[in-house]
Amino acid sequence: MTDINNATVGFDALGLPENLLTALSNMGFASATAIQAQTIPHLLAGKDVLGEAQTGTGKTAAFGLPALAKIDTNLRKPQLMVLAPTRELAIQVAKAIEDFAKNMKGLKVATLYGGQSYGPQFAQLERGAQVVVGTPGRLMDHLRRKSLNLAHLSFCVLDEADEMLNMGFLDDIEWILEHKPDTAQMALFSATMPSSIRKIANRFLKSPEHIKIAAVNKEKANIKQYAWKVSGIHKNTALERIAESFDYDGMIIFVRTRNDTVTVAEHLEGFGYAAAAINGDMNQVQRERTVDQMKSGKLSILVATDVVARGLDIQRIDLVINYDLPGENEAYVHRIGRTGRAGRSGTSIAFVRPREMYSLRHYERLTNGTIESYNLPSIQEIGKARIEKTRVELANLVESKDLASMREIIAAMVTESELDIADLAAALLFQKQMKQPLQPKEDPKPRRERNDSRFDRDSKDRNGRGRDRNDRGQRADRNDHGQRGDRNDRGERAARKPKVARNDVDWQSYRLEVGKEHGARPGDIVGAIANEISLDSSYIGQISLHDRHTIVQLPKGMPKKSFDQLKRVKIRRQSLEISVSDAPVAAMKPRRSERKDRASSMN
Repeated sequence: MTDINNATVGFDALGLPENLLTALSNMGFASATAIQAQTIPHLLAGKDVLGEAQTGTGKTAAFGLPALAKIDTNLRKPQLMVLAPTRELAIQVAKAIEDFAKNMKGLKVATLYGGQSYGPQFAQLERGAQVVVGTPGRLMDHLRRKSLNLAHLSFCVLDEADEMLNMGFLDDIEWILEHKPDTAQMALFSATMPSSIRKIANRFLKSPEHIKIAAVNKEKANIKQYAWKVSGIHKNTALERIAESFDYDGMIIFVRTRNDTVTVAEHLEGFGYAAAAINGDMNQVQRERTVDQMKSGKLSILVATDVVARGLDIQRIDLVINYDLPGENEAYVHRIGRTGRAGRSGTSIAFVRPREMYSLRHYERLTNGTIESYNLPSIQEIGKARIEKTRVELANLVESKDLASMREIIAAMVTESELDIADLAAALLFQKQMKQPLQPKEDPKPRRERNDSRFDRDSKDRNGRGRDRNDRGQRADRNDHGQRGDRNDRGERAARKPKVARNDVDWQSYRLEVGKEHGARPGDIVGAIANEISLDSSYIGQISLHDRHTIVQLPKGMPKKSFDQLKRVKIRRQSLEISVSDAPVAAMKPRRSERKDRASSMN
């Protein structure tokens, strides 16, 4: 076992090919982390590796770089497979590998995870992806469908193995690994090494090098960390409220792409903020000029990507906004480190979608800190702040300016027009606040269409709800204005309608391709159907949950439009794929716990 905590080794000393070194240099990486310095030489030498290191130590490059070095881009078959516990991590790993392989002509990466339709994934595999990154469940599905063939696999990686085991994937992992060639090189990475991980290592790894990177106790930075859960309003609206209400000197906003830097900066400029983008499309002179403007106070907000912000040292930055979460967990530490410089205090606020909440515990571990929940200022609070700001501005004018001539003009206006002086002052104040109202309107809610049909609904009212119900934050983020109504609120309104007698309904059994193994509950079934096709819960009959499917009673004669809508609905990231079932009604007596779940879901 190798145990090392620090490494100052350059990537050029690890034996990597020139095309990968060039990509790393362009990404701003010069020195390898401890896990990278210890792992890469062993993997390049063809040895299996059992890596024990905490999250955020750079494991993706540790296995991705040596694996890429061995890939034959002329062979359009899967040669590297990476198993990840979540779709977010799978996407993150795939993106990192694509970045490392920018100079490898012909290399293709397929990302396979649940919650996405099979069509795009089939296309990625058919195009000849040499790298496959996926979650256990979806990898198993592709192996069963024969759309994924591992005959030419030469490298297999288990990333965050302990996390996969905590999520109950042990049997799935073993089943997948049984389908790989015995000759495939293996790398297993885990933050901890319980007996179950060692069991997998002993079975599937051949005389592995055990590399252990001891956890580093980091000194707490003087940075207060917050997370705002993205829901209801657009992230740009959240930025406006923070910029208006937060007492900051300088702010840096991190986004994912170069185009986003321009879009977000222009949005803030339109609201009167001194904001500018800084990205890789700008030459060095332009970047330096922008940084100098930020240092001198001509700018108060920078919108940046990770690469250009590396090493950025502007002491007046005291607020960091993670508009998009970083691809690598360790990048979060670099980002928030742009504030709290030179012993000063700082604040960071991360915009986190519901499906990204799991990342927070990794960030807390990496920073040895706590991330608290952040509540955006309400419309009422914004209004009070604007009124107070205006009062202070006017009071300062009264104290600092000679307003004698203005008083004469006001007096003449009052005399000539017989206006009340208070009305005249109110009119002037109204004119002043035309661009930014002192009393902003409430966020508009989506209009709910009235329809007498139990199933039919105007397609415009759907607004894309036929997606994963766990992604509400992401869908709301696509609405450029205002707040979306809460589904639970709509459920309450529906529940208050007079109930029908179930014996009076002519029921039909339907099969849904989602069940207990996907984490579905009866309340999820009721909520999804009721909200998707505006069906009162009284018209949803008995529900019988099975391991991988559900039988539910709905009224006979469902319109084709409603039937097609339900086919596309997802529960727990699983498409319903509704179909008519011959299952007998008598066999579908809901358990007491199911009835309780259904009742609570509508309350």
